[in-house]
Amino acid sequence: MTQSQDVVIYNVENHIATITLNDPKSLNAFSTLMKSAIISALQEAEADADVRVIILQGAGGNFSSGGDIKEMLSDGLEREALSEKLKSMVEGAGEVSLLLRKIHKPIIAKLEGAVAGAGMNLALTCDFRITADNAKFVQAFVHIGLVPDAGGIYLLNELVGPAKTTELVMLGDKISAKDMADLNLVNQVVSSDELDEAVLKLANRLTQLPATALTTMKHLINTHAYMGLNEALDMEVHQQARLAKTDDFIEGITAFIEKRKPVYNK
Repeated sequence: MTQSQDVVIYNVENHIATITLNDPKSLNAFSTLMKSAIISALQEAEADADVRVIILQGAGGNFSSGGDIKEMLSDGLEREALSEKLKSMVEGAGEVSLLLRKIHKPIIAKLEGAVAGAGMNLALTCDFRITADNAKFVQAFVHIGLVPDAGGIYLLNELVGPAKTTELVMLGDKISAKDMADLNLVNQVVSSDELDEAVLKLANRLTQLPATALTTMKHLINTHAYMGLNEALDMEVHQQARLAKTDDFIEGITAFIEKRKPVYNK
């Protein structure tokens, strides 16, 4: 079964649901429209008893460039309007992060190209991450005067500890696929040509394992490692709305618009 929802393509085959972020012109930037479509697809996969594993991927050779800057600025540069728009967008990213954990079926993030900002953090929320060696990861928020959303600081702190988290989010440098593997932030690095095969191999292996045991394991992992995610997401919404009114953000986003200070390609 294949179903298109414009910015998201949903497909189920052999007990595997594949959810594809499908806006390659923006490098699959995370918009409100895409958020709604991802949630719909995830809920469909959760409800379908035939689905045992979920793959989350991006179209066009990139996973996601992060938040949709065009949407962020769609109500202009007036500070209150920016604050409200960012608040809504950060809430949306948080909804997806929570759902990725709430669904107790294993979720594999298939990563290549741009894996930036909210895109990186949504990938960190998944259970498994397989990446092509051409992937570039970045917590780009600092370059426009914001803090990570979609649970970024919380997730990194759980996975690599506060010292490395501080480095990654405060400096906002690009991270290679190899560096991600060295940090144990991805499960496997393969060439671009091998990515489809590697992801499908893991997905098929998971479909053969006892579903109830996997569901219970994810529930226990959530209980031990992710109990604070909801609170962290609430804090992000508050802080992002506040930072949207600052001179740092206005200057940073203006520089981005004028192409003087690219966020992803820095």
